[in-house]
Amino acid sequence: MSRIDETRRFIPVSIAVATISDTRTMANDTSGDTLAARVTEAGHELAARAIVKDDADLIEAQLRAWIADPNVDVVITTGGTGVTGRDVTPEAFQRVTEKTIEGFGELFRMLSYAKIGTSTMQSRALGGVANGTYIFALPGSTGAVKDGWDDILRFQLDSRHRPCNLVELMPRLKERLAG
Repeated sequence: MSRIDETRRFIPVSIAVATISDTRTMANDTSGDTLAARVTEAGHELAARAIVKDDADLIEAQLRAWIADPNVDVVITTGGTGVTGRDVTPEAFQRVTEKTIEGFGELFRMLSYAKIGTSTMQSRALGGVANGTYIFALPGSTGAVKDGWDDILRFQLDSRHRPCNLVELMPRLKERLAG
């Protein structure tokens, strides 16, 4: 449900997008294209975009690079969240995540259930915080990217969303790290 308070100022955030896949390229990455387009259409900055092989070490390295970059506020990946042997995105996320956002994966699966039924249990979508950067992992289908962005992230990454949103918490994400 959208609760955008038009009297509040929109604050754009800088978002990096990675597609996790052994087979996709920039020429055929429809999920990454969809996500990147939605990020910019919402008024945010697309800070970077990459395609990373289904390899936990490579995924971790890309996450760490973006998390360390002060010009990246949010990282969103698409792909590698299933249960097959090659699906290792959640494992790579666990290596870098300092705090998990349990509600993201729960909400994603709840919303997804209405569209794909019990097949949603195969998704290991997740969210977290690492070094003051929000990180989210979405499944690799274009439909899942639309669900994750249109129904959750678009609102939580909008500073005008009420009663609260993730953007207004950004200045406080490193509180314990600074002390």
